[in-house]
Amino acid sequence: MAQKKLQRFEAINSFANVLQYPEGMAGKWNRFFKNENPLILELACGKGEYTVALSAMHPDRNFIGVDLKGNRIYIGASHCIKNNQTNAAFLRTGIDKIDTYFSAAEVSGIWITFPDPHLRTSRAKKRLTHPRFLRLYQKILKKEGLIHLKTDSPVLFYFTKLILDLYQIPIQHYSEDVYAQQDIPEELAIITHYERLDIAQSKKIFYLGFSLPEAPLPLLDTQLQELLKEIEKTETN
Repeated sequence: MAQKKLQRFEAINSFANVLQYPEGMAGKWNRFFKNENPLILELACGKGEYTVALSAMHPDRNFIGVDLKGNRIYIGASHCIKNNQTNAAFLRTGIDKIDTYFSAAEVSGIWITFPDPHLRTSRAKKRLTHPRFLRLYQKILKKEGLIHLKTDSPVLFYFTKLILDLYQIPIQHYSEDVYAQQDIPEELAIITHYERLDIAQSKKIFYLGFSLPEAPLPLLDTQLQELLKEIEKTETN
């Protein structure tokens, strides 16, 4: 397994559709893709199933899967090369640095699919829908750009809903059981490796769609911390 990881790390060094900690890319992604099409991100993309599938569904849009782990990125990147999906690329970096790679209003939408829910409340700041991340997304998203969260974790889902309620961010799309719906949008029907694992054993897939306001998020982080402390007390009792 270690040898395979090393081989994949070596391989992506030569992949034209993989950029590893690149410098000076903010505001220049249209040059990279050689068009002016809308740009959509998949954060913590893992093997990039959403980047791969969405780029095939929407050839008139550009997609970038973002993840820190190069051996996972290899899977999606190699698939796109083999299938000539030139509207898909992969960015290797940490999500906490996402605003350094994109300029203001350069991104049209964000997908967050089955990220690590960081189940312990003490690790809530690492959740990709925590306000510290939402503020980063605000810097790069177009006005009314949609953020999609798809997860099997009720903890992450209800945490995100708490955040949206506290910061008065309207929820545009909401489902506590995606596959119980009729006429599921094809984007939500994409199944990832981590979805199949059902690590949370919830037997349900949760979904939230929301846009961030143009104005900075209100300074409610102290109130949020107090709420999380109360939640942590109930967890330990």
